[in-house]
Amino acid sequence: MYNKDTNKTNDERKKLIKEISITSFENLKIGQAENSAAGTGCTVFLLGKNGAPTGLDVRGGGPASRESELLHPLTAAQVIHAIVLAGGSAFGLDAAGGVMQYLEEHDIGFDVGVTKVPLVCQADLFDLTVADAHIRPDAKMAYQACINAECGNYQDGNYGAGTGATVGKLLGMSQCMKSGIGSYAVQVGPLQVGAVVAVNALGDIYDSETGRKVAGLLANDGKTFLDSELLTLQNIDVKENKFVGNTTIGVVFTNAQFDKSQLCKIAGMAHDGYARAIRPVHTSADGDSIYAVSLGNVAADQDVVGALGARVMAKAILRAVQAAEPSYGFPAVRSLK
Repeated sequence: MYNKDTNKTNDERKKLIKEISITSFENLKIGQAENSAAGTGCTVFLLGKNGAPTGLDVRGGGPASRESELLHPLTAAQVIHAIVLAGGSAFGLDAAGGVMQYLEEHDIGFDVGVTKVPLVCQADLFDLTVADAHIRPDAKMAYQACINAECGNYQDGNYGAGTGATVGKLLGMSQCMKSGIGSYAVQVGPLQVGAVVAVNALGDIYDSETGRKVAGLLANDGKTFLDSELLTLQNIDVKENKFVGNTTIGVVFTNAQFDKSQLCKIAGMAHDGYARAIRPVHTSADGDSIYAVSLGNVAADQDVVGALGARVMAKAILRAVQAAEPSYGFPAVRSLK
């Protein structure tokens, strides 16, 4: 009876929800640039000539970010003009300067009389141990990503902020797997909701619909999985020097109209997608963050959009590991088939 009812519910959901491309959203351009040899890159989201209301929810204990306070409901700025997701840990925060240069050249930003100041938020993941720790996303790389955004070069997998992403690092880098950046978007009537996420988690990755583990901490044979959650339970002693090379960073987009206070709540609800797909998640060794962006004026309930945000985020996480190519000596999902 349970399976029959579940299948019926899934069929009804499929009739209501149509998958669309993440590039379907108006007022959104996505560009990526990377240094594949160095194992790092950045993904830039340009939010239209006039910017877009944006919220943020940070759940991880070790974020590397820029201009996050702009998104607090009590601050004056009602829109921002771009978001950057990048590798390089805190070093990679230099990338935002290239986006600011590009936007200023295109007369985009907050008008202060003598010029326009672009408002650019950024979150970074840790990929310094993947290839060359001394090459990180910088202003030049991000400027190129902006140029690429004009024609649109977004791809899931080993691109942009996902270039050096890995998962399953509870025991360090020796038994982890290659991950990447992923996207998923849906439409329900006129409402569109989508997500892009660079998956660089300490934990293991699961298919949120089946509960099946698809990527994460590998056993010594390099073919089967260990259970990261179980390993944490087997050793509850306080750990002073946890591995901190993690952080999953993502963005939820919608064409529904919200202010940044509402978008902060939507971003918080979207973290349920992290919890469905990553175990353990939101640890002190992660910097897990989600932005939520309003790109249109469709009237929709905040909670409906938040629920869809969690759904598309979980799907985007799955796609990030499925699209990843084995590289830098790390196997990927397709390596295990």
